[in-house]
Amino acid sequence: MLSRFCNRLSLRVTVVRLDTCLTYDKGRRGFKSLVEHKRCILTYARENNERYKQKRFCGYSGTIGGPLTHVTYEQVCNETLESLSEYFEEIVEEAAHLKAADVSYSDGVLTVKFGVPHGTYVINRQTPNLQIWLSSPISGPKRYDFHDGRWIYRHDGVSLHELLSQEIPDIVNRHVDFFHCAYSGSSK
Repeated sequence: MLSRFCNRLSLRVTVVRLDTCLTYDKGRRGFKSLVEHKRCILTYARENNERYKQKRFCGYSGTIGGPLTHVTYEQVCNETLESLSEYFEEIVEEAAHLKAADVSYSDGVLTVKFGVPHGTYVINRQTPNLQIWLSSPISGPKRYDFHDGRWIYRHDGVSLHELLSQEIPDIVNRHVDFFHCAYSGSSK
C-alpha cells in the first residue's frame, strides 16, 4: 500500500524502498510507519550535518489511481505539513534577524509567526474538502487541492510550494527552496 504513495525515499546515496521497509536502524529491522521512517532520515541528516536542501523527501511524482480517499488524503496531508514544518524550523533557526519568529505544528495546523512587520502564515488541513488551506499575510487566503502529486490553487494554477518559495525569501533574506519538501511535485 505504501508503494502507491511513494516509490522511493533517497538521501544522497542511501535509497530506501518504502513499500518493503527493509531498512535497518541501529540493529532494528524495519519501521513501524512512514512518519517514523522520515524522521529517521531527518535525524540521520542532522547527525551528519547535511543541509536540508541536499535531501530528497517522499515527493510523490505520479498520480493516484482513482479519487483521493480520506485515508490517502490524511497520509499525504500529514507528510506535506510535517515536511513543511521541518523546513520552516530550519529557515527560522538560520534567520538571525527574526528574533520573534516561531514555528508550531499541532493537530494538522502549521503556524509560522515571523513577527512584525512580516506577519503570520497558517497552513492547515481541511479534511471535509480534502484540501490544504493557506493564510498568507502577503497573498491572502488560498485553498489547495491535491492534483498530480502536488497541492495546486485552482484559480491560478500555482502550487503551495511554489508560492512559499516566492514569498518567504523576502522575509528571511536568503534563498529558500520548498520544492525539496514532500508532495511539491518536484523530482529534485
